[in-house]
Amino acid sequence: MRRWCTLLVLAAAWTSPTFAQPAGEAPPAPAPVPFRVGEVLTYKASFGGIPAGSARMEVAGIDTVRGRAAYHLVFSIDGGIPFFRVHDRYESWIDVATLASLRHVQQISEGRYKRHTVYEIFPERAQYQRNDEPMQTSVSRPLDDASFIYAVRVEALRPGVTKRDDRYFRPDRNPVILTGLRLDTIKVDAGTFPTVVVRPTIRAKGLFSEGGEAQVWFSDDAARIPVQVRTKFAKFRLTLSLKSVDYGNEAR
Repeated sequence: MRRWCTLLVLAAAWTSPTFAQPAGEAPPAPAPVPFRVGEVLTYKASFGGIPAGSARMEVAGIDTVRGRAAYHLVFSIDGGIPFFRVHDRYESWIDVATLASLRHVQQISEGRYKRHTVYEIFPERAQYQRNDEPMQTSVSRPLDDASFIYAVRVEALRPGVTKRDDRYFRPDRNPVILTGLRLDTIKVDAGTFPTVVVRPTIRAKGLFSEGGEAQVWFSDDAARIPVQVRTKFAKFRLTLSLKSVDYGNEAR
């Protein structure tokens, strides 16, 4: 089981990898987003109805990456099934003004498989670097794994609408396809939520692979939080169900 989660974010281009704000010029205004710093979402995880641990999505803060203010997003999952334990952590830093992906870190521990990978992503020149390897070609409006759910929240997709984009930061994994499926009301530990069900698809292994038949239930309100995730993964039916929600620094 590799890469429990494939998450991505909307991105946009800049002009320099070491961008610094010119003296006397006001910084760009933050882009409108449906989440706030301090937001924490916790989930119950299950495989085929068998409890399999917990997951957490968090807007951990605002950091500075190459001179830019960036949201620090964290997704972690801990659990697994007998004889196979998972402790994964995915982090993303996205520009607060453009929502461009600037950095993505994966710390993977799945059974005997271990990996720590850092991606530096440069939207302004359509390139990325994995660890200390040579630069590789990216796309002009890159997306990354760990911030995918936040991107779909920004999109506010409605039933009957399909969006297709070549925005994933590794070009060979494109296109990314988002399809609004239907409205649904579901009950989870965190409460009862009217939702919009979206099918995300990307040409990569993981939660949202082409063969995974993934569906995500987003709350049909201003916050658009992911209430539930279901997909086929490693021959099992994986479900993440919202257990609790903290909306962050400002009440909605």
